[in-house]
Amino acid sequence: MSAAVKSSGARPTREDLEAARDRAIESVLARNLRVLFCGINPGRYSGATGWHFARPGNRFWKVLHRAGFTDRELHPSEQGLLPHFGLGITNLVNRTTASAAELSVDELRVGGERVRVVVREWAPDWLAVVGVSAYRVAFGAPTARIGRQALTLGRTKVWVLPNPSGLNAHYQVPELAAAFAELRAAALDQHVQAPDRP
Repeated sequence: MSAAVKSSGARPTREDLEAARDRAIESVLARNLRVLFCGINPGRYSGATGWHFARPGNRFWKVLHRAGFTDRELHPSEQGLLPHFGLGITNLVNRTTASAAELSVDELRVGGERVRVVVREWAPDWLAVVGVSAYRVAFGAPTARIGRQALTLGRTKVWVLPNPSGLNAHYQVPELAAAFAELRAAALDQHVQAPDRP
């Protein structure tokens, strides 16, 4: 996708989507994050735009707002504002595909190791993986369920959320918002009670 098309907000063309296959997109990272959200991998729409959770049917940005993480519903192009809210985004596998089903077990396991390195470097309060099936493989936790996990990565606590993709018919927006709000309450409580960091 050309810079002119990307900045204009125009939808990517079929050619843009095809060209995005296997493309990587940058994580949104900062120090002192309350929550680092971790997607499975970028879809072709995200690969074409460079924005996380960019496909119009993805409910991430809507749910983030409804759960109280942001003061309004951000557009994917505004992902750079997330650190202002104490939030960031990365992916287990930073390779654009048409579907997460194209990822191998090995890719997910390597992705889990990559995310551990990111967490060690940036030390967010919470890591929130969106997608329980991918989490189970990436972190070797075959019985994991949605919610807080026993696993901690250094000082970072881990939470698993439902995948906000429009393809996840098991969760509609109200249920997704409720699941995200549980994490927000836990993250906010920890953030408020934690001493100031240097």
